[in-house]
Amino acid sequence: MAAGLRPGLRSGLRPGLRPGLHPPVEPYEHGMLDVGDGNRVYWETCGNPAGKPALVLHGGPGSGAGPFWRRLFDPAAYRIVLFDQRGCGRSTPDAADPRTSLAANTTHHLIADIELLRRHLGIDNWLVLGGSWGVTLALAYAERHPEHVSELVLFSVTNTTRREVEWVTRDMGRIFPEEWARFQDAVPEAERDGSLVDAYARMLADPDPAVRERAAREWCRWEDVHVSTHPGHKPDPRYEDPRFRFRFARLVTHYWRHAAFLDDGALLRDAPRLTGIPGVLIHGRMDISGPPDIAWRLARVWPDAELVLIGGEGHGLSGDETTDAVLAATERFSGTERGSGTEQFSGAERGSRAERGSGTERGSGV
Repeated sequence: MAAGLRPGLRSGLRPGLRPGLHPPVEPYEHGMLDVGDGNRVYWETCGNPAGKPALVLHGGPGSGAGPFWRRLFDPAAYRIVLFDQRGCGRSTPDAADPRTSLAANTTHHLIADIELLRRHLGIDNWLVLGGSWGVTLALAYAERHPEHVSELVLFSVTNTTRREVEWVTRDMGRIFPEEWARFQDAVPEAERDGSLVDAYARMLADPDPAVRERAAREWCRWEDVHVSTHPGHKPDPRYEDPRFRFRFARLVTHYWRHAAFLDDGALLRDAPRLTGIPGVLIHGRMDISGPPDIAWRLARVWPDAELVLIGGEGHGLSGDETTDAVLAATERFSGTERGSGTEQFSGAERGSRAERGSGTERGSGV
């Protein structure tokens, strides 16, 4: 049936080859932007310098903006801007170093970084594309600065609310009981009935490297499990890298335990601020750890949003159908639409679903 992403928590697209992707491109410009608080953010621009500006917000938090993201845009039509959010990828300091403070790493800092980068590049407004955690960040940015957002393309929709975090870290144990028991049992016994994200954050800050490594390994093992709800799921190879998994686990737990540093429910509450901004919400029906009702509820309060639900695919760009829907959206907004064959709904039809036959599953991951 079709594709989706994984919950507003973690991700940066996993590299892969799909027939519908645009050809690989290299940056024509890149740099390190001093954003304050001792942080320098890596950024790059690809495609057409005179094209329509588009900003990519990667997932995770902590995944980094890999080259795969560039291929979701027509390089002849778009000026594609990517950056690694604070603490990850090529940005410094690296959260993989346990000595790196995360005190100045919050959603509000990231929104300020986006605005600083926009002004640095001389861009007035841009299309914003985000997946998984990148959706949470995109919504927070667009609701704060709607005058600088021309369109939104969002897949594997998340809001990173406390309820969503509890769902992923505890309730998904009803779907994967054996694997969740291992995830729970990795924390000290006295903490197993409390907040597991808090328990893991404490372990990841432990002075003992062995405790930190075990916490990172078990956190990422669970990350791989709870998104494996669609046929053909393959483990994420990034978790084999000890620096990546520690950085990733540390940043995810940091943001999750604070519910993205937002008032709970704020993104849904403030969605009317998006009125007038065209948007496409793309979500896999088999994205169980990031349930489709998150996207559905958002579509009901955002008048200009189209909801695309794709049956048979899970979290992330796990199959051709989700990828096709993202490509169709970026092409439509560039004026080079080529049609994905997936139904889209808006206005009175928001909340309906579009389902079609499944393509080859290529694995999840954002």
